[in-house]
Amino acid sequence: MANMVFCDYRFLLVVAAVAFIYIQMRLFATQTEYADRLAAAVEEENHCTTQMRLLIDQISMQQGRIVALEEERKRREQECAQLKGLVEELERKGLQRLTDKVQVPVAAVVIMACNRADYLERTINSVLKYQSSVALKYPVFVSQDGSHPDVKRKALSYDQLTYMQHLDSEPPKTERPGEMVAYYKIARHYKWALDELFYKHNLSRVIILEDDMEIAPDFFDYFEAAAALLDKDKSIMAVSSWNDNGQKQFVHDPYALYRSNFFPGLGWMLTRSIWDELSPKWPKAYPCFNLLLCLDLTIHTY
Repeated sequence: MANMVFCDYRFLLVVAAVAFIYIQMRLFATQTEYADRLAAAVEEENHCTTQMRLLIDQISMQQGRIVALEEERKRREQECAQLKGLVEELERKGLQRLTDKVQVPVAAVVIMACNRADYLERTINSVLKYQSSVALKYPVFVSQDGSHPDVKRKALSYDQLTYMQHLDSEPPKTERPGEMVAYYKIARHYKWALDELFYKHNLSRVIILEDDMEIAPDFFDYFEAAAALLDKDKSIMAVSSWNDNGQKQFVHDPYALYRSNFFPGLGWMLTRSIWDELSPKWPKAYPCFNLLLCLDLTIHTY
């Protein structure tokens, strides 16, 4: 009996031990599963945190790009405004140039030069002083006879004028003993220069100045008014701004014009139609002396 009781206790202890071990194993499995889940949750949380940080970084980058794009937009708007202003300015200037091209010159001014650079400089400065405000109406030319280097250099130093150079292909020959070759050279130069201006540059009127003249303040106003007279009265051969008695003490009416049959030959203007008639019969020498013999027309003097 006592042995049976003892056996029952041992059996119960074995069962209790097995139950305890089973419970411990289940508990360990549960703890292990919980630990794995906890580790997975922590890892997932870390992953989410990392993704959130990446998202925050991306948002920050996008915000930076948005700010940069906004600045770029403002910069482009400023550039567009500047370009628009530039286009408007260019259009205005283009329209002004187009208007300038439409402006027909009243007359070209040609300064006849040879070998006096200092005289030429004074004449050019005198002309440009009053020509700058009416430059489109009165383009300026310098026509040099020969190749004097100082004269050429001086003429080319001015951007406001056009330089022309006449060179003889062969030296002129006088027709009578004792005559000066210079008068023949002058006649050749005048014909060549006027042919260039009227036929090559297609000008309608030309004002001829010597290289030792200084003009008056009303020089261009005078010739603009006189141009209408030349067009209207075909009996006028030329208009001159020179008068030997034109000093202040002798002039009683500064607005008076005098009709004369004497050709002064200094600071004078003629038209292309007159030159069409004069050019074929231009004298070989003494052009101013023989001018009235070439064409039987009267002259205005100032």
